[in-house]
Amino acid sequence: MSYRIFTDATSDLPARFADELGVTVLPMVFSLEGKEYRYIPGKSEMPIETFYQKMRGGAVPTTAQINAYSFLEAFEPVLSAGEDVLYLGFSSRLSGTVASARSAAKELEERYPDRRVAVVDSLGASLGEGLFVYYAARMQPGMDLDSLYRWAEDNKLRFSHWFTVDDLTYLKRGGRIGGATAAIATVLHIKPVMHVDDDGRLVAAGKVQGRRRSLHALFENMEKAVDTDATDVVFIGHCDCEADASYVAGLIHDRYPSMVVVVDTIGTSIGAHSGPGTVALFFVGSPR
Repeated sequence: MSYRIFTDATSDLPARFADELGVTVLPMVFSLEGKEYRYIPGKSEMPIETFYQKMRGGAVPTTAQINAYSFLEAFEPVLSAGEDVLYLGFSSRLSGTVASARSAAKELEERYPDRRVAVVDSLGASLGEGLFVYYAARMQPGMDLDSLYRWAEDNKLRFSHWFTVDDLTYLKRGGRIGGATAAIATVLHIKPVMHVDDDGRLVAAGKVQGRRRSLHALFENMEKAVDTDATDVVFIGHCDCEADASYVAGLIHDRYPSMVVVVDTIGTSIGAHSGPGTVALFFVGSPR
């Protein structure tokens, strides 16, 4: 049976890949300065550059999960046309979006008993979730829904996520670190190095002194864990700091010249909390 792949905008899957692979990306909503906007990679109602400029100016965005009704509206036309749905979603430890999708799936399968809505919690975020969707969607032409669903569940923890931030103000604002810790780290130029763990949570993995060292730390963690046989494409994301992301890309090009390195923007769902200056590296490796 034919099936369609869906993901959410938190995946930051570049629009060109979504279009090329036939992946439907559902918008995420954010609010800024009293107004609500919809975000889809490459098609945001507020340009992503403006979003980060406003954050640098002190504006504080808020984000919202996709509700069950939005999933019903997105999935039902596909089911009524005789196709099934595979949804690869944002980590359940960071959002209730996957729970909303599962609620909608249960209701729709009662309405359409001959159809299926398969929901996979990626336990990932941003372009790490996007890289997972990208690899899965490339395999769709040769796999039925059950086979791709099993592959997704079996391999999702192999998609490694490594982050660093330049300014701890935004993590402090979101309650991820204390004010005193942020102040001391700022004075000493301490930069955190973070990753997404097996439970799908963003956790601290270490700290280094200086921005350049933090960028090298991303690459060094890749060297330790990357599966060079499985990784032909790497994603690097950034929040309004493309030069730093390109620096990490250069390290990868020099060490792994056969890999394709895609540099793109981290969107509003993650950027609202990590802030401008975030750089993240995503690849296929050993289990997290």
